[in-house]
Amino acid sequence: MTRHPEGPHRKATPQTGPYEELSVPVDGGELAVLRWPAAEAGAPVVLALHGITANALSWARVAHHLAGRATLIAPDLRGRGASRSLPGPYGIAAHAADMAALADTFGLRGAVLAGHSMGAFVSAFTGVRHPSRFVSLVLVDGGLGFPAPAHLDPDALLDAVIGPAMRRLTMTFPDRQSYRDYWRNHPAFSGAWSPWVDAYVQRDLVGEEPHLRSSCVRDAVRVDGTQVLRDPEVLSAVRQLELPARLLWADRGLMDEPQGLYDEQRLAAADLDPTRIATHRVADVNHYTVLIGDEGARTVAGHLLDAAGASGDTSGDMGAPSIPSAQTHADRPHR
Repeated sequence: MTRHPEGPHRKATPQTGPYEELSVPVDGGELAVLRWPAAEAGAPVVLALHGITANALSWARVAHHLAGRATLIAPDLRGRGASRSLPGPYGIAAHAADMAALADTFGLRGAVLAGHSMGAFVSAFTGVRHPSRFVSLVLVDGGLGFPAPAHLDPDALLDAVIGPAMRRLTMTFPDRQSYRDYWRNHPAFSGAWSPWVDAYVQRDLVGEEPHLRSSCVRDAVRVDGTQVLRDPEVLSAVRQLELPARLLWADRGLMDEPQGLYDEQRLAAADLDPTRIATHRVADVNHYTVLIGDEGARTVAGHLLDAAGASGDTSGDMGAPSIPSAQTHADRPHR
């Protein structure tokens, strides 16, 4: 029997657009879920998963560029945002189970499953375990892993890969402006600040002044991050997918450095089956702005519509040019 989410509590701000805030029953409690409804009944649905220390509002600008042509559902994953109180055990399998519960609650069949960074690994893992609920996957700068140094313990490994993000989880901030300033000084964010980014960053804060902190549960981040870097079952999921998938990769990295997580050489060495996974370079973006920057979000939205078979104008209300089929953004055609 399909369970119905509690709510909805409707919100609308210039920063995030109109969305509903829902609670979905999962193991151990309730998962916080944001939903940007489509303008018409019967429109495609996208289930979109955020990165390792992010939250659901990281997808708000993509929802804007979908322009009501698809419903976008984005949860705060277990141990983050408004889902921070959900208990362990943590890990990629736990997220996949939560996504299956969410899909059952909303009655999802034939949805597009998308994920950014760690969320892409969760999407691939979920797509392998629960393929009947989805029609295709869009992996945004994540989902394909590479062998990690075996001599490093989990904490040292995470520090080497996402050190600044892990250190942020131990910090406190006297007020919201100081947290805003922290992010505005981040190399990957400094040139791309916007109301969307501000709303996403502010959603992460919990506590009271002068002891505000990130909502992310450090143990959840530690378990998830270690599995993404080392767990064979998680790392192999992308190769086991039977659903069609596409990997969108950003030119630049986590600190806006010229070397991104992926490039043509790394993808060639990964020897992905192009009949199952198409790869698309997204130019002039970094690991974060591929999702939260305007051009990155516009491109991701175009790919989501194309993956759902509903490609078309994603200009929203900003007067930007329309996006035709997302194939026009690709270095090589989706097969």
